[in-house]
Amino acid sequence: MQELSEFLSVANTINDRIKMLSVFLGIDNVKREIESIEASMAAPGFWNNQLLAKETGSKLHALKQKLANVENLKKMADEINILLEFASSEQESAEYLSEATTLIERISTDLNKLELASYLNGKHDHCNAILSIHAGAGGTESCDWADMILRMYTRWAERNNFETEIQDIQPGEEAGISSVMIRIVGENAYGYAKAERGVHRLVRISPFDANKRRHTSFCSVDVIAEIEDDEDIAIDDADLRIDTYRSSGKGGQHVNKTESAIRITHIPTGIVVTCQNERSQHKNKESAMKNLRSRLYEKMEDEKRSAMEKFYGPKGEIGWGYQIRSYVCQPYQMVKDLRTGTETSNFQEVMDGDIDQFIHSWLKAGCPTERKTFNDCKD
Repeated sequence: MQELSEFLSVANTINDRIKMLSVFLGIDNVKREIESIEASMAAPGFWNNQLLAKETGSKLHALKQKLANVENLKKMADEINILLEFASSEQESAEYLSEATTLIERISTDLNKLELASYLNGKHDHCNAILSIHAGAGGTESCDWADMILRMYTRWAERNNFETEIQDIQPGEEAGISSVMIRIVGENAYGYAKAERGVHRLVRISPFDANKRRHTSFCSVDVIAEIEDDEDIAIDDADLRIDTYRSSGKGGQHVNKTESAIRITHIPTGIVVTCQNERSQHKNKESAMKNLRSRLYEKMEDEKRSAMEKFYGPKGEIGWGYQIRSYVCQPYQMVKDLRTGTETSNFQEVMDGDIDQFIHSWLKAGCPTERKTFNDCKD
C-alpha cells in the first residue's frame, strides 16, 4: 500500500494540471461566451435564419462540452481530495485509498486526453480530413505497401470512432493500389491525421519475389483539411475543366454503366481532383468541388509559409531521404518515427491501426512550430 503522502503528491499534481488546462482553454472566457450566445438565441427573430441558428447552436454545444469536460475533472479532483482527507483521519484508510486509486486512474486518462486535444488549436484542426496515399519507388511492392497503409488508416479511424469514405481509388497494375483518396469524418480528424503527412518506408521480405529477397518500398501520404463552405476561396468556372468517366469500382447494375465519376482540373494551378464513390454524378461533382476548394486553400497557405518543400524535399520525391517513418518487418520488427524518435517493436499492432503513439508524440513536440502549445502555459 502506498503511503498517504504519495497520494497527496499525486493529487496536488492533478490539481495543478487542471488549473493549467483551464488557463490554456480560457474557461472564464468560455463561460462568458456561452452566456452571450444564449442571450442572442433568446432574442426575437433569431430562429428566422436557420443557417445562422444551426451554426450558432453547434458553436454553443462545443463550448458547453469544453466547459463540461473541465468541470468534470474538477469534480473528480475534489472527490479525490475528500477521500484522502478521510484516509488521513480514519483508522480504516485502506478502503478510502483504494477508491482514490480508482479515481486517480480515471482522472489521469481523461486529463491526458484533454491535454492532448488542447494541442489542436490550429484554424482547421477541428475539420474533417482528406487523406491521399500514393505508391512511390518500388513498383508492385509499393502498390501493395500503399494498400497496407490504407488498411492501417482505416483501422486507426475505427479505433477513434471516425468514419471513412473512399472518394477515389486507382488499383495497381499487378497488386495493391497506385493511389487512393479517403475522407475521414469526425471531430478533430484533420488535427490528428495531419501528423501523418510525409513519406512512409517499408522494409520486408517480398511476397512477390520467388527468391525471398528483402525489398524497400515507399509511399507518400498527404493530408488536407476539408474546409468549411464559408471559407473565402474564389473559383472561376472558366478555370475548370470537368471530365466524366465510368467508375472503376466493383460496381453493380448501375455504377459501371454510367459516366458518374468526375474529374476536375483547375487549369491555373494544375490541381486535379476526382470522385467516383457516389452513383450520382451531381454528388460526385459536389464532393470533388469541396476537395478542390480544400486543396486550393492548402496551396494558398503553403505559399504564405513558403513550405511546399516542407514534407517531400525540393523535388517532392517519394523515396530515400524524405521518409518520416520507417516500418521494418525483416530481419527484425521495428516501427520508428524519424521526427520524434518514437518507436515500437509491435509491427502488427501498428499495421492494425495503433498509430496514436506516433501522432501524440508529434503533437506534443509542437509541430508545426508556428502555433502555441499547451506546454507554453507551464512557463
